[in-house]
Order: sequence, then structure tokens, then C-alpha cells
Amino acid sequence: MSEVQQESPVLSLPLPTPSQSQQHKQWEEMMACVAALEAALLPCLPARELQAVDRSAHSSHQIDVERHARDFMEAAKKLQLYFISLQHEDQPTKEEMLRKEISIMEDELKIKSELIRKHKNLIEAWRKELKEQLDRHITELQRV
Repeated sequence: MSEVQQESPVLSLPLPTPSQSQQHKQWEEMMACVAALEAALLPCLPARELQAVDRSAHSSHQIDVERHARDFMEAAKKLQLYFISLQHEDQPTKEEMLRKEISIMEDELKIKSELIRKHKNLIEAWRKELKEQLDRHITELQRV
């Protein structure tokens, strides 16, 4: 039981570089949430064992278990809120989405304008070729 009460070491993750200060801050926030979650979980384990061993009518163990469980749930909620906030940060803003859509549309417009220009050139070449062919036929008919 004393092994359970010892604080377990927090996983050693590589520290981000100083140029990534915002990511470093987020990393620290996440580690603080994880540490709070771990700190809230550790007292739950011995209290749970005490409750299982001692089936007496003492309510102190039950109160300890409830208090530790409540602390754990609060820490879990904080961690959940942290991850939800990260999800929201990763999602682009409406302005960014509109800029991206506009950029895609502009690229599409350039491609389509180029296609139209190519087709116009082809049509002009065909018209020229047909005109020359028509002129040749007319001159042949006039000779006959």
C-alpha cells in the first residue's frame, strides 16, 4: 500500500525548443493537467483499499473515497476541457476558411481562363483553316 502512495514519476517527454513558445506553454498546461489528474487519482487507491478491507460502519472511509473521487473527476474534467480547447484552436477561423476558399476559387479561375484561351486559339486556327479551304474550293469551282 505504501508503494501506491508514492508519487509516480511523470512521463519524461522531450521538451520543445524555445522557438516554439506557444507549443511549450500548451505542453506545460497539459502536463499540469495530467499531474493534477495523477495527484487526484493516487489518494483514491488507498482509500478504496481501506473501504474494501474495513466493512465497519465508519463513514470516514466512505467520505475519503467520495472526496478523492470528486477530486479525481474535477481533474479529469479540467483535462477534458484542455483537450477540447486544443481542438478549437486547431480549427481554422471563418476568415481563414473563406480566404482558403477564395484562393482555391482564384486558382480554379486561372485554370479555366487558360483553358478558354487555348480553346479560343484552337477555334481561331480552325476558322482560318476552314476559310482557306473554302477559298480554295471557290477558286476551283470558278475555274470549272
